[in-house]
Amino acid sequence: MNILCGYNVNIDSVYRVNGPEISELLETFEAAEILYKIENPPGKIFSESDFVAGLAYCMKNGCGAEWLVFEQSVFEFLKSRYFGKSLVRMGGNAGIMANALSQLGASRVIPNVAVPSKTQLSLFSKKAIYFPDTFTSLEKNAETPPEENTGAAFSSQEPIHFVFDFSEGETFSLYGTEIRVPRENRFIATCDHLNLRLFVNPAFEQYALQHACEIDGVLISGFHLLLENYPNGRTYKTILDDTFNQLRSWKARNDKLQIHLEFGHFASKEIANSVFLKFAKFSDSLGMNEDELAMLYNLHGVPGEELLQMQSGAVADAAFRLATRHGLKKLLIHTREFVLAVFKTDFKFNSESNPELESKREPELEAELQRATGEKLEALEFGVRCAGAYAASGRLEGRKFVEEEALRLQESTFGRKQIKAFLRAFNGKTLRQGAYALRGDYIICMLPTLLSRSPVTTVGLGDTLTAGTFLRRLELDV
Repeated sequence: MNILCGYNVNIDSVYRVNGPEISELLETFEAAEILYKIENPPGKIFSESDFVAGLAYCMKNGCGAEWLVFEQSVFEFLKSRYFGKSLVRMGGNAGIMANALSQLGASRVIPNVAVPSKTQLSLFSKKAIYFPDTFTSLEKNAETPPEENTGAAFSSQEPIHFVFDFSEGETFSLYGTEIRVPRENRFIATCDHLNLRLFVNPAFEQYALQHACEIDGVLISGFHLLLENYPNGRTYKTILDDTFNQLRSWKARNDKLQIHLEFGHFASKEIANSVFLKFAKFSDSLGMNEDELAMLYNLHGVPGEELLQMQSGAVADAAFRLATRHGLKKLLIHTREFVLAVFKTDFKFNSESNPELESKREPELEAELQRATGEKLEALEFGVRCAGAYAASGRLEGRKFVEEEALRLQESTFGRKQIKAFLRAFNGKTLRQGAYALRGDYIICMLPTLLSRSPVTTVGLGDTLTAGTFLRRLELDV
């Protein structure tokens, strides 16, 4: 399978900060300024004090946050102080999914890379990742990507997300007041102005146009990074239009091209709604977690509390409403405890309006229904095993490795309970490792995830599950 991955690829610089270190850092800044910014978080980083206040705020409250860095001097401060002693790894949904696809057996994976620097390229899998010739030549050109005419030197820097992890129980001095961190979390200072506008490397775009007929699928993500307005006068709406037109041009060259859009944590509900509505009918599938599903409340009407609690009845109801109201072909919801998919089918049963229908189905139609559902569950099962193996080991080293690692994992107990709740609520049936139910011309199916007692990583699990499911689905469709 040949797959394109766009749009957000970046470098994650992960650093674990302790109490004494933040205490020492705070002492280098004026107390009044930092305390004011902790009480009134700026939400963006224009100065070193903004960064320090944001980190102290998150540690004080045990919360997570991601603030954008808008000043070159702050980028230099963070890079010189932390990059060399950080864990440097692949970042960005598209980058993580590209690596997963490569390791899981895709034939060729072509990622969009805004800044193909030596560091960025070194983080890619060596198996099936392909960079167009003109793409890698950029690396030799002072590591500077082609840009829009913004005139901003800051945009040509490597996109680095500085991730500051902190642990529950760490203590630090906030100008004489002892603070104990209430829970583990992270603060992210993001220097990534190209991905914020879904920058497309010209070599990636050219390759996609020239080889569209050879491409089987496209995984797109990064829309959650969009801003409402940009310094050059553009808005997120113009960027969405450009992206839509680009995807439509690829689809025009290959009507069998399968396009999956993966959501992310949007800071703006308005942008989240706009992205969904723009691509709902055009995409062959969409993916999100329960938080992102809850953000789309005004489009499905299911209150967010039960969604955030991962109650299968509420999740299935919200996903079904989204799919039917907006004409989705397939919607994938991935949570820590279970995964659930809603997909359109040619079957026209309506078990809600006719409770006796279950006993009247013709055997051959029932068999065909189970066959179609079984394929969807098979793809989901593979994605679940990939995510579980990656969580347990921090690696993906081929399918044999995934299958062996998955055998050591346990099904989510909570997820299995939610399967039973789903069966009751939707008059469903069990199949393979999961369950399914038919509503109108949509099938809802779900299965529990596989969990590790001592996970090596919890980052990128949704992307890994999505990549594995998407790849297996393409294979089964062929």
